[in-house]
Amino acid sequence: MEKNKDSIILGIESSCDDTSASVIKNGMLLSNVVANQSVHHQYGGVVPELASRAHQENIVPVIDVAIKNAKIELTELTAIAFTRGPGLLGSLLVGTSFAKSLSLSLDIPLIDVHHMKAHIHAHFIQENNIEKKAPEFPFMCLTVSGGHTQIVYVKSPLEMEVIGTTIDDAVGEAFDKAGKIIGLGYPAGPLIDHHAKKGDSTKYNFTYPKAGQLNYSFSGLKTQFLNFINKEKIHNANFIDEELNNICASYQSHLIKYLLKNFEKALALYPCKDLAIAGGVSANSELRLQLKKLGEKLNCNIHVPKMEFCTDNAAMIAMSGYFLEKEGLFTGLDATPSARIPM
Repeated sequence: MEKNKDSIILGIESSCDDTSASVIKNGMLLSNVVANQSVHHQYGGVVPELASRAHQENIVPVIDVAIKNAKIELTELTAIAFTRGPGLLGSLLVGTSFAKSLSLSLDIPLIDVHHMKAHIHAHFIQENNIEKKAPEFPFMCLTVSGGHTQIVYVKSPLEMEVIGTTIDDAVGEAFDKAGKIIGLGYPAGPLIDHHAKKGDSTKYNFTYPKAGQLNYSFSGLKTQFLNFINKEKIHNANFIDEELNNICASYQSHLIKYLLKNFEKALALYPCKDLAIAGGVSANSELRLQLKKLGEKLNCNIHVPKMEFCTDNAAMIAMSGYFLEKEGLFTGLDATPSARIPM
């Protein structure tokens, strides 16, 4: 990229069930469009084949709206950033293929983006008329979603070290599985959060799995929750209906305490003044509240993403693209998506 030339990045996100496109100019957000897929609600989870088909239907109109909302022409783009992984392979293929085709037709570079790194980069998105201080390096970020739970030590925009991770399931899955057990819809995380606000978080207790000093394990917690519900239903068939708010509050509180318990341990080993959360579960109100309390306790600055940047979105992909473009880190037309890519 030429020195002093404006950077105008089109970001494309298609890792799961949201088709999104965004335009960022010199780090400033010009547009961010997301098309959700409601078809999965009736199945209680994302169906990969249906997701990839919906991406094929949505990707052209979503990108068209993103370009129009940004008030630019396609020919003004300096690069196209796309999610290479991790994610659902069929969904990733749609975004990758379209990004390649558009890159080839416009004769501009391609940038492949790591989905979880992009969630962290969401903290650096700038918006007109909105003042938001970005975390200062190095900082600690807890990335929490349906597929990932990681403690990441962020040394610079492109240098990140995973110092803690789940050894099995992710916290977002632990929320969704519990929601399914007690008859809530999908995704269950926001619904559990809603009911938890009206319940007693100390009513029921759960144990903490052992997975190593900074690692997590949620598989056993899901089983523990299932056994707890089944046991209570033996004594009271209406247990879930009568205790729904208390069940949600107790379980949610336990998951959040578990997340921050290890996060605080990590901070003792890697001292930072700035703490952040990222990923879909970072929208959880209890997590945000307890992180704020942790920041006050440790005298640290807390950074939480704007709600629209918590869930999957292309603005974070374009933001990653901006950092990568500055370093001249492009990819070729032979780039292939991958369902699993290590940080």
